[in-house]
Amino acid sequence: MRYCINCCIHLLPYDLHRQCFRCRGPNHNNQKCPVCKGENKIPLYTDSKQMKLLAVLEGRTDHRESWNGFFCLRKGKLCSLIFGLIIMTLVMASYILTGAKHGLLLIPSPFHYGAFTSNPSLMDNESLSDMKDHYQPSKMNISYVKDYPSIKLIIDTITSKIEFITRERPDLEELRKQEPHMFSVIPNKFLPNSKNPCWYEEYRGNTTTDPYATNSYALYSKRFRTIFDYLRKVFWNHLYHYKDKHYRLRCLPHFYIIGQPKCGTTDLYDRLRLHPDVRFSAIKEPHWWTRKRFGIIRLRDGFHDRYPVEDYLDLFDLAAHQIQGVLQSEAATERGKMNNIIIGEASASTMWDNNAWIFFYDNSTEGEPPYLIQDFIHAFQPNAKLIIMLRDPVERLYSDYLYFASANKSVEDFHEKVAESLQLFENCMLDYSLRACVYNNTLNNAMPVRLQVGLYVVYLLDWLTVFDKDQILVLRLEDHASNVKYTMHMVFQFLDLGPLSEKQEALITKSPASNTRRPEDKSLGPMLPTTKAILRDFYRPFNTKLAQVLFDDAFLWKRT
Repeated sequence: MRYCINCCIHLLPYDLHRQCFRCRGPNHNNQKCPVCKGENKIPLYTDSKQMKLLAVLEGRTDHRESWNGFFCLRKGKLCSLIFGLIIMTLVMASYILTGAKHGLLLIPSPFHYGAFTSNPSLMDNESLSDMKDHYQPSKMNISYVKDYPSIKLIIDTITSKIEFITRERPDLEELRKQEPHMFSVIPNKFLPNSKNPCWYEEYRGNTTTDPYATNSYALYSKRFRTIFDYLRKVFWNHLYHYKDKHYRLRCLPHFYIIGQPKCGTTDLYDRLRLHPDVRFSAIKEPHWWTRKRFGIIRLRDGFHDRYPVEDYLDLFDLAAHQIQGVLQSEAATERGKMNNIIIGEASASTMWDNNAWIFFYDNSTEGEPPYLIQDFIHAFQPNAKLIIMLRDPVERLYSDYLYFASANKSVEDFHEKVAESLQLFENCMLDYSLRACVYNNTLNNAMPVRLQVGLYVVYLLDWLTVFDKDQILVLRLEDHASNVKYTMHMVFQFLDLGPLSEKQEALITKSPASNTRRPEDKSLGPMLPTTKAILRDFYRPFNTKLAQVLFDDAFLWKRT
């Protein structure tokens, strides 16, 4: 290995290092060359010891020549650096242009708004003094006020694009083609002496067979394994034996609590299941119609294996065992005797969550789903009863945020998320219909808060395309909270449940409310008045239409 003693560059074999004017050939004599004399040479030291490179490696104290060596060494690296900067600039320019076009720039929202005081009428005639009593603005959110007009323009654009257009209902044959297995399992007719859609299904296993070995609910969730362990123990005792064959009773729910989330569905569920004639699925919210049958376990985890309809039916085995006991009793053999037990299911996603359709169903029209959840439920259960609990959509959204946000929750953060979601919704409405945006999976996943869940009338109108109005009971959480006894009587009457004793009724109506706001969330206080004003403006046209459909101005939520 050779080195040039004048500029310390490593030389390859036979390399004369001709770019250095002191290494020009074998006839060059360092002793006779005036430039190469040793008077200006200093030895190179490392760790206090003189360093030797074959001979003695020396460095000259010639600053002009040092700069020549520097440019000789760094020329290639400098070119590479300049080239890299050019490429990075082009990439950033492409990102900015593309992000601006699609509204996907990863930059903070330009809308900062807070204690809105310039127009108190936007608070549904709430006075300025009421607003001050409700919330004392801080210095941080006062600066948001000036941006309210920009947000109002977004809302005005959305409002101008709203059209409530009746969807076309798909025919039964189209539904069969989409879900052939489901139609092969669930029959067309059910037992006549049961309020529930129940039927007998032949069981081909033996006493050693585990009927729940492949149930996805049992496999993917530890919480449900205790339930299925019990079902395994009692399964064989509840089979119906006829002509050397074994049959199990299968049932679907008689009624569904279909929505909405953060509107009191858990409290309604907890009270209803105290009724002696009501049974629910083994899991409060199976989410089978909306998610599990598509293979969605957790939305953030993507798709897994689809849950077959048999797994869903397993969840009603506890109720089916009790119904079968009544059907086989001597009293049930009396002519015209009807089993009074009814089964319910309370997945709060059933009303609104159709996000998975785009991955499974083709032939969509301008981004609208060709098939909805209610189409399939109606195909099997045209007489099903549906219960909907609603709440002021403004308060529902804030409650939803407090419940699902994992960290850094604040009223200011809620402001920002509302602003970003409104921008995204506006972008969609500029190109697509209202229904296409409401059921748009990409949009719904992109919005930081679930604005679309509060568009109650859009979902209700779609359910009314397949179910009659008298099959749907719509309640308000505000009424339920103020008079539990009244709303529960409405539910009992709607479900044709028999009368209760005073003790039973007291147990149902006087029990404490379920799933209330957590203490740490209460400490954040109410949303900022400006946020409420903005959301009131956004939801107003939808609430107006909802009140018209239900013939009830209480659903305007003017003062809540």
